[in-house]
Amino acid sequence: MTRCSAAASGRDGIEGPDVSAIHAVTLTQELVRFDTRNPPGSEAQCAAMLADLLSSHGLSVTIHNFGSGRSNLVARFPIRASKATQPPILFTGHIDTVPLGLAAWSRDPFGAEIVDGRLYGRGSTDMKAGVAAMVAAVVAEADRLHEWSNVVLVITGGEETGCEGAAALVRDRMLDPASLLVVGEPTGNSFVAGHKGALWLKACCSGRTAHGAMPHLGDNAIYKAARAVTKLESFGFNAAQHPVLGSATLNVGTIAGGLNINSVPDHAELTIDVRTLPEMDSAALADQLSFTLGSDCKVSTILDLPAVWSDPKSPAMKLFSECRDAAAGWTSAAGGANFFTDASVFTPALGGVETIICGPGDPEMAHKTDEYCEVARIGEAVEIYRAIIARTGLQETP
Repeated sequence: MTRCSAAASGRDGIEGPDVSAIHAVTLTQELVRFDTRNPPGSEAQCAAMLADLLSSHGLSVTIHNFGSGRSNLVARFPIRASKATQPPILFTGHIDTVPLGLAAWSRDPFGAEIVDGRLYGRGSTDMKAGVAAMVAAVVAEADRLHEWSNVVLVITGGEETGCEGAAALVRDRMLDPASLLVVGEPTGNSFVAGHKGALWLKACCSGRTAHGAMPHLGDNAIYKAARAVTKLESFGFNAAQHPVLGSATLNVGTIAGGLNINSVPDHAELTIDVRTLPEMDSAALADQLSFTLGSDCKVSTILDLPAVWSDPKSPAMKLFSECRDAAAGWTSAAGGANFFTDASVFTPALGGVETIICGPGDPEMAHKTDEYCEVARIGEAVEIYRAIIARTGLQETP
């Protein structure tokens, strides 16, 4: 990865934080006011607004539709081939959000109010603040990026339900090679070098129906599901802990069965959420779980996303860490995340590109009632992204 000369690196030539930070906060508010709950997603209008903004600053923008009302966005600076000496940095984030949940909110979830330094709203932390900070950083660097472009911005839909938008971009060959992948998911602007994968399974149990007053004539599928849950609760992974990501985990997320109280149920099913580690063989793990549950259950795969991990000691990762620490004014050792991101799709599709997760949201606020993002973190993220662009995304004249 090319390092810039002193005249083009670090903070030299970068405007003060105020202008781009204010823009990022305002843009976060605009994004939160779009209802992009997934399902159904409906990211198209939000993506169109971002496309207009980026186009007005000279970027070439492609809207990529992957369903009715579902949109991704890919934005690039026009580049002279003679100056394209390295693949671009790819910044990415998603604009869909999870549903509101059943609990009442104390504030309008689409109002984007700022109270006591906190910006409230669904998706504020996960991860519209991260998207806004990336957009603001790229726009703030636009004049220089027009001359030395090596940055691509990819904004996706459908992340919350299994990286659907990212998968569609890969399927349709919409991505260029990249030298570094930066994901703006919520980390409180800490440096995260990877995350666990996700293996989602469904276990279906079959039985035989009968009158509830004569259960001996039937075969109760719910009892089979209950025995399956007990087996899963005591399931042990035969795998070593990762030094940063820790252990693989398993959670039974849902269980359902039966149609009415006075009948023996002939069907029950449960869903299983396994968070995997790098190098784990998910197919073998699914087979192992199927064997554990035995003939009472038929196991099928809903989602299979690999874990992502990059060596924090590599030159590219160390450079990002240096830029992050200098821009933020505080240090962060390389950590790991339990949640998955679009990197589960993009990183392997881009040949195992080194991947960093770093964004302004608070991971503990993601998906919560009264979700919020600290306003100060948004401006801080802009400075972090601008610093990495200045050090690695702007190239010297050959």
